[in-house]
Amino acid sequence: MIKRRVLIAILALCASTVQASETCSPDAVDLRGDWGQAHFSVEVADDAQEQQKGLMFREKMSASAGMLFVYKRPHRARFWMKNTLIPLDMIFLDKTGRVTRIAENAKPLDETPIDGGDNVLMILEINGGMARGLGITVGSELRHPAFDSAIAAWPCPAE
Repeated sequence: MIKRRVLIAILALCASTVQASETCSPDAVDLRGDWGQAHFSVEVADDAQEQQKGLMFREKMSASAGMLFVYKRPHRARFWMKNTLIPLDMIFLDKTGRVTRIAENAKPLDETPIDGGDNVLMILEINGGMARGLGITVGSELRHPAFDSAIAAWPCPAE
């Protein structure tokens, strides 16, 4: 347990020391809030097949990495951890990129549904414990080019 706490602290430090980039990239997200900023490299799951597989069968994930699930329209999101081998934090986002809910340390291999609530447009999955370690909270903002810049809480800069 102590090793896990130390690891989470180190992971949080690694992610928090990377400042948000000046530009947006399809393979990265930036998060900000009263707690500061963080940058994660992401794999994007934007079709049914990628979303169904998600991070299943992965034995590890880099501290500064994650998976961003992008949907065509806001919906009620429910996830589970079937065949997922690592604990994850699931960060649920509305159409403006604001964090609406965080499911912390989802238990590997657990088939209990995790409810992200209504009006979810995207979900960011990162290593379990990272959200708390960084201080990410409901209301934090995420930036990615998949958000409509006309309504995004933190839009990508104009090119």
